[in-house]
Amino acid sequence: MKILIKNGLVIDPANNIHEKKNLFIKDGTIAEDGSFSEGEADRIIDAEGLLVMPGFVDLHVHFRDPGFEYKETVETGSAAAACGGVTSVCAMPNTKPVTDSAETVRYVIEKGKKCGLTNVLPVAAVTVGQEGRELTDFGALKEAGAIAVSEDGKSVMDIVTYREAMKLAAENDMLIMAHCEERELVNGGVINSGEKQKELGLAGIGSSVEDVITARDIFLAGETGARLHLCHCSTKASVELVRMAKKLGYNVTAEVCPHHFTLSDEDIPCDDAMYKMNPPLRGREDVKTLIEGLGDGTMEVISTDHAPHSAEEKQKGFSKSPFGIVGLETSFALAYTRLVETGVLTLDGLVEKMSVNPSRIIGIDKGNLAEGKPADICIADINEEYVINPDEFKSKGKNTPFGGMRVKGRIKYTLLNGQVVFENGTLKSEKEQRKMQ
Repeated sequence: MKILIKNGLVIDPANNIHEKKNLFIKDGTIAEDGSFSEGEADRIIDAEGLLVMPGFVDLHVHFRDPGFEYKETVETGSAAAACGGVTSVCAMPNTKPVTDSAETVRYVIEKGKKCGLTNVLPVAAVTVGQEGRELTDFGALKEAGAIAVSEDGKSVMDIVTYREAMKLAAENDMLIMAHCEERELVNGGVINSGEKQKELGLAGIGSSVEDVITARDIFLAGETGARLHLCHCSTKASVELVRMAKKLGYNVTAEVCPHHFTLSDEDIPCDDAMYKMNPPLRGREDVKTLIEGLGDGTMEVISTDHAPHSAEEKQKGFSKSPFGIVGLETSFALAYTRLVETGVLTLDGLVEKMSVNPSRIIGIDKGNLAEGKPADICIADINEEYVINPDEFKSKGKNTPFGGMRVKGRIKYTLLNGQVVFENGTLKSEKEQRKMQ
């Protein structure tokens, strides 16, 4: 199939392209400029006034499948990704059963392929059952298709076990993705320690919960030579620790989520669990430092930590509701509105953090619109302003603090391997169903 995307502003930082031009797609890959005429195209997408970018790569999502399909499935999570312009996702292992075996890794991959809306890349557990004791078989997991290992949702608390995990990861050239949380310091906390926590009378989570494990993991990575990616960083100390790691020459990267650079704990209106996530929304100084870290390149990635829950689960307030919010369908608009509109990042810088850098970190051939590359593409209208409406989400999870927020930047098209999987609010599967009716 031949597709011509014409008249769009192509943003392709990997190839230093920022210009209005046509993009040619043939048989699922980017074709040479002018390789076929407009009349030969099977499909023409007029992108006048729109941005044409490599599809986004989200290093941190929870698809809940297998085991918690009432929250999300690979199918509904993939649908949410397509709606958000996300063409590759790293699915975290805290499922049931835990993604700690080659069998479960293959299960997730096959479901993703069958769905065909985004590239689903499983992240396997560091320890068996995520119990923090026995290391999984990293080599077998990698061979089965695991893109990285992580204990996400918790940290491996035994430092000797974790050092061995780092050594094993380095030997197998596997990325370790770290959720940094000192379990003993959490002590029942549900919200950032501070004035809002006191106002609501809730148990607090101090910054040290994150910071001490961030420091531990960085130094272990430096000692073992492991590649370490720090997930959902939320504190100003985390940013400074990443700066230190880079100065020391350690192979450390880090991500920031849109909720952590858009909201602070002062924005929590009441005991509303739509604002409950882990790590929690932090103070204004933390937000300021996270934004500075994104702006100066210390923090290289924007990921969502997409964490869907049922409506019933999230109606119980901070004390009794689970941690987590959804993010796949709002990440681009929030990042564009909060970071590009304010001058923190350029458009190229935003694409680097949402596509180019994540692809490089996990070693996939994405984030690039050069000839011969897979045609994973998103097309967006940065001039369209709209109000976020969770009822319109394709995800099963509607748990977001951003409902009612006005943003700019609407995803108009998403292409996966040269196939249009999302178009002006409609998924490929929905279009096919309508044709059959």
